[in-house]
Amino acid sequence: MTTRDRLARVFRVILDEAAQNPAFASRLEEILGAPKSARRARSATSAGAQQTRRGRRSPAVLDPISAFREGEDVLRGRLGELNLEQLRDIIAEYGMDPDKLAMKWKSPNRLVERIVELARGRATKGDAFRA
Repeated sequence: MTTRDRLARVFRVILDEAAQNPAFASRLEEILGAPKSARRARSATSAGAQQTRRGRRSPAVLDPISAFREGEDVLRGRLGELNLEQLRDIIAEYGMDPDKLAMKWKSPNRLVERIVELARGRATKGDAFRA
């Protein structure tokens, strides 16, 4: 077997793996200097496919802890604009349902209270040690 045949086989294996494995293809594009827009488009489509396959919730539309640091009224105002599913997305993404009850609640006001309560605790955690 010649060197040319060996290299052809190696590249064929790499091409096959890149076609089947989006993470591998992305790393190859990064190494080979593909434009970032092409990499972003590929990763967005592969991430979307994974999300629908897994049946997970949509990403949260806001960060409740950083919004709370701007003020509790700011957080309440932003949460008041969201629908029930968007509130549940925040609770799921930020792990705000330790007792596994909030995801069953039907009242947006109840979910807002849970998010504000836990955001307050997380935003002020450790304040006793700050001077």
